[in-house]
Amino acid sequence: MERSFDVAASVGLLVIASPFMLLAMMGIKLEEGFSAPLFYRQRRVGHHGQVFDVLKFRSMCLDAEKFGAQYATENDPRVTRIGSLMRKTRVDELPQLLNVLRGEMSFVGPRPERPEFVDDLEQKIPYYRERHTVKPGITGWAQLCYPYGSSEKDTIEKLQYDLYYVKNRSLLFDLAILVQTVEVVLWGKGAR
Repeated sequence: MERSFDVAASVGLLVIASPFMLLAMMGIKLEEGFSAPLFYRQRRVGHHGQVFDVLKFRSMCLDAEKFGAQYATENDPRVTRIGSLMRKTRVDELPQLLNVLRGEMSFVGPRPERPEFVDDLEQKIPYYRERHTVKPGITGWAQLCYPYGSSEKDTIEKLQYDLYYVKNRSLLFDLAILVQTVEVVLWGKGAR
């Protein structure tokens, strides 16, 4: 049932979002040049620890991680002008609909994290591994309940919401999260 919903909804949203995706692609090319890549692929840890490439529109400059993996910060200087607009409107997340179609993600679930961070967090934070017992999501309970975090303390706080979701997940809970996510996107709360 969940997989059928994910496939049908992602196909429908890809059709609806295609004009916005086209505008995002044009914006990236105009700002960064026609040879610049449109997409950013980043390794993430998913269901049962499976590593996959999450897709996003590229919102940062090409050498954003020349010093290695790091959390995004408020007013991050690595974010391009078009990238800032895409992040505020969440358009940079739309390519993840392809991750949902491929079965690597679901619409609702804990946000997938980078392997570099997961290895460290699993050793430091009890029960962190439990968030991988469900598919990661484009949106989740923690994203709605806690502002964007870029520290270990923030991760601990968000984990509490992720574990609550894992324990209490249901179709009704997922629908409530999706409705609240639409509200967040329309009013632009919490974007970084």
